[in-house]
Amino acid sequence: MDFLPAELQRYIEQHTDEEGALLKKINRDTHANVLRPRMLSGQVQGRYLSLISKLIKPKTILEIGTYTGYSAICLAEGLAPTGKLITLDINAELENKVRNYFNEAGLSQRIDYRIGDARKIIPQLKETFDLVFIDADKENYSLYYDLVIDKVLPGGILMADNVLWSGKVVDPQPDKDTRAILEFNRKVQADSRVENLLLSLRDGIMMMYKK
Repeated sequence: MDFLPAELQRYIEQHTDEEGALLKKINRDTHANVLRPRMLSGQVQGRYLSLISKLIKPKTILEIGTYTGYSAICLAEGLAPTGKLITLDINAELENKVRNYFNEAGLSQRIDYRIGDARKIIPQLKETFDLVFIDADKENYSLYYDLVIDKVLPGGILMADNVLWSGKVVDPQPDKDTRAILEFNRKVQADSRVENLLLSLRDGIMMMYKK
């Protein structure tokens, strides 16, 4: 995931807005107490998610993969005044911790946090979305995309995290998760319904504009 030299990464961080106090707390707590803390977006990616959301001013956001709630709070910073964010995660063990963070952020009424299998929840959603962020199990990226693309409004934005998969996408013998990422990237590239740009931010973000 660390593609850049450490001193260049520090320079980027020094020239990016800092996290707020609560996000710093979530960052510290996740790294100290939660498995696989590299899954957390962190300062630079978090500020990117916040900025994109503020540019769009979405009325509805869908996040697939909540983890410890860091990215949801970043995305919610740009919500329209009456907007809401739906975030889905399979891990019930983190639920109390994440709900406490959302309460502390004053977002418990604006974030609809659901525990369960996204493959089953997404087809039941009646909402349409201005912004979608996919950051869950890589095996199902293509499925999540297929399930959500028709729920995204024209002019809406989709983003998918980890699409460079620590650089493994160029390995000659990709493993199972890498093959799933490769399939997803090919699917997006071939889909005439979207315009897409693969950003080298952190572990790679596929950004898509719904035509």
